[in-house]
Amino acid sequence: METETLEGRWVRLQHFDGTQREVWVVDQEVAWPEGRLIVSRTDPEGIITHANHTFVEMSGYDREELMGSTHAILRHPDMPKEVFAEMWQTLLQGRNWLGYLKNLRKDGRYYWVKATVMPNIRDGELKGYTSVRKRPSRDKVREYEVLYQQYRDAAVS
Repeated sequence: METETLEGRWVRLQHFDGTQREVWVVDQEVAWPEGRLIVSRTDPEGIITHANHTFVEMSGYDREELMGSTHAILRHPDMPKEVFAEMWQTLLQGRNWLGYLKNLRKDGRYYWVKATVMPNIRDGELKGYTSVRKRPSRDKVREYEVLYQQYRDAAVS
């Protein structure tokens, strides 16, 4: 029996809220399952309360590992923290947010998503958020790879 070894590296990741964690990163993209969407819901604090099968499959985490976590569990070190700060600023104003994200799987590999995040407001009260992700076009991925590299370069200088 042959076992595939994923060569990678450990990276210290700093989140926009100041928290840090060590993540395993492998430079290998995972193919998006044809015709499928990733859907999740969170409570008002961003804690995951629902994950559809595609989310579980693409993330590489067990459903139990996702429940009770935030989406930061998927944060790839190539993603500028400013993107998430802007996303939360938009959501806290009660508006939908649309963006392109490079997500980190549990095994260190990655996948890109076109994400739409919507506040769930009932009777004037925020109940949580729903996020729907789909496969982005390769042109958009290339565009955002360049943009996010510019963010990272600016942070270093």
